[in-house]
Amino acid sequence: MTEIQTLDSLDYTFPLKPKPLSAEEKSETIERIKQLLIDEEAVLVAHYYTDPDIQALAEETGGCVADSLEMARFGRDHPAKKLIVAGVRFMGETAKILTPHKQVLMPTLKAECSLDLGCPPEKFAEFCDQHPDRTVVVYANTSAAVKARADWVVTSSMALELVDHLDAKGEKILWAPDRHLGGYIARETGADMLLWQGACVVHDEFKAKALEDMKKLHPDAAILVHPESPENIVAMADAVGSTSQLIKASQELSNETFIVATDKGIFYKMQQLQPNKTFIEAPTAGNGATCRSCAHCPWMAMNGLKAIEEALKDGGEAHEIHVDDALGKKAMVPLDRMLEFAATLK
Repeated sequence: MTEIQTLDSLDYTFPLKPKPLSAEEKSETIERIKQLLIDEEAVLVAHYYTDPDIQALAEETGGCVADSLEMARFGRDHPAKKLIVAGVRFMGETAKILTPHKQVLMPTLKAECSLDLGCPPEKFAEFCDQHPDRTVVVYANTSAAVKARADWVVTSSMALELVDHLDAKGEKILWAPDRHLGGYIARETGADMLLWQGACVVHDEFKAKALEDMKKLHPDAAILVHPESPENIVAMADAVGSTSQLIKASQELSNETFIVATDKGIFYKMQQLQPNKTFIEAPTAGNGATCRSCAHCPWMAMNGLKAIEEALKDGGEAHEIHVDDALGKKAMVPLDRMLEFAATLK
């Protein structure tokens, strides 16, 4: 059998965060970025987990702040000649696959993802070869090479519906890489799913006992949970969903307080849409324990304003995403299927 790399077996060092800017430096950098976006005919696409200053800048300049599915759609459809993707590497790769004619830049090419790192293409291909009777469905949080090996790519916002659709057709699923999200989908749909054993370094850290204790302190709070979280965390949720779905739940639920089990970068958008509500981080460490991510992806934190300015100013190899043409065409097939299926859900 293939040796599957779990989160515990991965050996990586978290990167350093960008040096904080003074208020004056921040203001000056933002103004320079705004002008560079115009001069370079570029648009900024940012994920909900990036720094609030980056999210605000994307909105102010006609860009996009979204989950990975909407980021992919926006980058594909926007007329800008250049895309600057503030997020992690697989998001830049996806943008390049969908728009190979555009230059795709990232603040840093070193912004990885534990799910991507935990699913090496060679080992994943071997795993797939051992189960040729299964339809291969991979989460968007994977490399271009893993996507190219898949039948379908999904995001958390439409994974349930897609797997339910395939299950209704009698298809058995090979799912990768997140075991918690895969397990959640299997429980909800009853589908026959074989799971790769990856996990997100942020969501895997949420602690059930500490969450129970927090709920006692805030009995009227609603608990919002991303399904990349462990099963015992999901079981406590008032709403489970993708980043965009959790933001929607924070608007629609009548509660005044929310305990949120996902990356705390999402608080910018939640607070922006519901300024009178209170949002609290779900606990990532139990009694006497220490957290590694502490509810914020260390690679998302690498996206800084200075790095965005450098990417737009230099535009060279240090910031540009490249995807092999043949590999990109293979990966485009399941990505196109994802976008087409997502369109039917609208």
